[in-house]
Amino acid sequence: MAYQTWADELKQNFDETVSWRRHLHEHPEPSFEEKETAQFILTKLKEFGVEDIQTNVGNGYGIVAKIKGAHPGPTIALRADFDALRIKEEADVPFKSKKEGFMHACGHDGHTASLLSVAKVLVNHRDELKGNVVLLHQNAEEVLPGGAKSMVEAGALNDVDYVFGIHLGATQELGKVYYNYSFGSANSDTFTLNIQGKGGHGAAPHDTHDALTIGTQIVSSLQQIVSRLTDPVKPAVLTFAGFNAGGEAYNIIADTAEIKGTIRTMHKEIQDLMESKLKSISAGIAEAFDATLAVDYVRGYPSIQNDPAQVERIKQKFSTVFDEDIMEEVEGSMGGEDFAYFLKEKPGAFLRVGAQFPDDDSPYPHHHPKFVIHEDSLLRSGEVFLAIIDEYLS
Repeated sequence: MAYQTWADELKQNFDETVSWRRHLHEHPEPSFEEKETAQFILTKLKEFGVEDIQTNVGNGYGIVAKIKGAHPGPTIALRADFDALRIKEEADVPFKSKKEGFMHACGHDGHTASLLSVAKVLVNHRDELKGNVVLLHQNAEEVLPGGAKSMVEAGALNDVDYVFGIHLGATQELGKVYYNYSFGSANSDTFTLNIQGKGGHGAAPHDTHDALTIGTQIVSSLQQIVSRLTDPVKPAVLTFAGFNAGGEAYNIIADTAEIKGTIRTMHKEIQDLMESKLKSISAGIAEAFDATLAVDYVRGYPSIQNDPAQVERIKQKFSTVFDEDIMEEVEGSMGGEDFAYFLKEKPGAFLRVGAQFPDDDSPYPHHHPKFVIHEDSLLRSGEVFLAIIDEYLS
């Protein structure tokens, strides 16, 4: 088994891996603007001796690199996203973001550094590989339309047999590996409802079509979709994230209102139902109060659907290289993740690796200004990728 030798090298390189992560953390770049991040990745891959590298893959700065094994066999793709968020960092760390208003608040700096560490190890063991490893360094996971779909359309998975991804979890136990046999994430849709009523004087509401009141009726009624119209064993979430109407003065009734939110589902039939009912209920209420309604509904990333056979295969592999108690089966996340596009094309799995500080009972969640991850999670993430490669290519 080659895994132990590889894992030992990974540990020897760990300080360097941490330095890469901290460099990326200090220099965050948002989705579709990750030029310097991509250049950093490219420079490292060339330093390692990776020769087959494609840049600007897809709709941005995506990178596809192949490590060719000396022997025939399958091709395994490993993915790491590398974009940051438009958040002003408030975390108390010595490697704080040097770019005002931007921050790696979702762990993508860790994903990238970890995959680079795996690449450095595997390049030196090409003669042991029975197959090939494709490194998918993906841009723009955080913002629609994302980078994954365009990378697939550009041929990133053309010669790939299986694809795997990892996400570090700041609120999950450090070092644990979390897996799921079916849904790894949710369909992630957004909506905007624009209500056009008729404004007027607050003392004469009968002469108006109050957009604010109509909006509150819509918000209240739409909450019934999940509780009364969807199958309770098939998850669905409807969240209102914004409501803007009026406010110019105390005695002016609003003529317009805007409501924004998100819908998360696992199953397509529930996704279809949620969209249909949101539109019909909202339109019905607006019409009943003599207002008009415009709906902008955007279907975002689809749900991740893991391949049960591959999940079971890697789970069995992990049991031979990790302590049994580090693995935990979990329900799928209602978060959105464009890794789903890779799994629509090839079998594989999306895993989560715990990155919570052991002494922190109330960690800040992803996308929070004080978000932090324990850097030991980078080592575990790399070990997981190496175990997968050992299972499929040794």
